[in-house]
Amino acid sequence: MEGQIKEIGEIASEEIQVGAIEAYIQKFPENALRFGVKVAMAFIVFVIGVQVIRMVRRIVRRSLKKGNADVGVVQFLDSLIKVLMYIVLLFMIATEFGLDATGAAALLGSAGVAIGLAVQGSLSNFAGGVLILLLKPFRVGDYIKADNDGHEGTVTEIQLFYTKMATPDNHVVIIPNGTLANSCIINMSALEERKVDILVSISYDADIQAAREALLRVLEDEPMVRKDRERRVLVQSLADSGVQLCVRCWAANADYWESRWRITEQIKYALDNAGIAIPYPQMDVHIDGNVQDVSKKN
Repeated sequence: MEGQIKEIGEIASEEIQVGAIEAYIQKFPENALRFGVKVAMAFIVFVIGVQVIRMVRRIVRRSLKKGNADVGVVQFLDSLIKVLMYIVLLFMIATEFGLDATGAAALLGSAGVAIGLAVQGSLSNFAGGVLILLLKPFRVGDYIKADNDGHEGTVTEIQLFYTKMATPDNHVVIIPNGTLANSCIINMSALEERKVDILVSISYDADIQAAREALLRVLEDEPMVRKDRERRVLVQSLADSGVQLCVRCWAANADYWESRWRITEQIKYALDNAGIAIPYPQMDVHIDGNVQDVSKKN
């Protein structure tokens, strides 16, 4: 009796499974169509959302530029808006596939804490970017020397987490904003003028006053040198191989390197024309007579 009941139960179970499979097969085209429609709608929403994000970013950038906002502020806010709007777009698409909004918000809140602990470096970079925009130690277009590694170059972008610089030899340096916010920064473009100091050595036999006059004529003839600022030639030190002079003048910040190169070249011509020798490292060796006699005996 028990065997018959068990057999009847197995038959009933098999019939239920077969019925479920048949029902699934019958509903498969309808379910596949619904899923395909959801995928198509998600794709359409994504495409439209991307266009809307681009339009919003364009409007924000245009509005900020009309308000004479700093370029770094424009770049930073543009990156922030882009990230936030893409998160909202993906969240909207996920809800179309049955994701509960309330549950998703709670999940994002709890996951945000864990993610925040995992990406502390990125959060510090974000905070560093905010501090850079508020305190403005530099702007886009400034030439700066930053961080403990001595990286320097012209600031091209201030992004959400990183700042990009272009070096004089056309390399791109990417530095985290957190590092910039917590390190010493030398902004060489903050002021309109920059002092030019060039060290020149002359022979000990040369006339210092004649050399000074020749070098001052170079500064007087150089058009990039500011004539309303001091122009001096000073004795910097008495070095091993010669007298070291410091040629000091001022130039516009934008003309610093060009003026420095031109003045250095003209200094060589001026010293040659004045008959003043530029020394090279040398050593005078004095041999004691007694030592020399001993060496001969050996």
